[in-house]
Amino acid sequence: MKVGEELAPLEVAVTRTLVVAGAIASRDYQDVHHDAELAQQKGSPDIFMNILTTNGLVGRYVTDHFGPSAVLHKVAIRLGAPNYPGDTMVMSGTVTALGDDGTAEVTVVGANGLGTHVTGKVTVSVPEGSV
Repeated sequence: MKVGEELAPLEVAVTRTLVVAGAIASRDYQDVHHDAELAQQKGSPDIFMNILTTNGLVGRYVTDHFGPSAVLHKVAIRLGAPNYPGDTMVMSGTVTALGDDGTAEVTVVGANGLGTHVTGKVTVSVPEGSV
C-alpha cells in the first residue's frame, strides 16, 4: 500500500433486486426501498437503495482490492444522489494516508447518472505479505 495508490473502478448495476434484497438483508422495511407505488406517493420517482446496502458495497469495494485478509476498521460514508434501479454506480478509490499502526485510509466515491451517490473514508489494514 502506498499513498496515491488508486483502486480499479468497480461498476455496480443498480437493479431492483439489489435494492430490495439489500433492504431486506439489513432489515430495513421502509416502503421506499421495496414499493415503487408508495415511494412515488412520497415524492420519489422509484424505490431507492438504502444506506446500509451502500455501506456494504463500499466495504466490499475496498476488501475486493486488498484481498480476503483485509480488515475494515472504520467505514464512514455520506450519501448524495439516490441510487435508483436501472442506473449504474461506478466506484473509485484512492489510498490517501498510511498510519503508523499499519492501517491505510482509502477515500471512496460512488457516482451514478444523477451525480455522486456516496463519498467516504475507509480505514483498512492488511497483514504483511497478503497484498
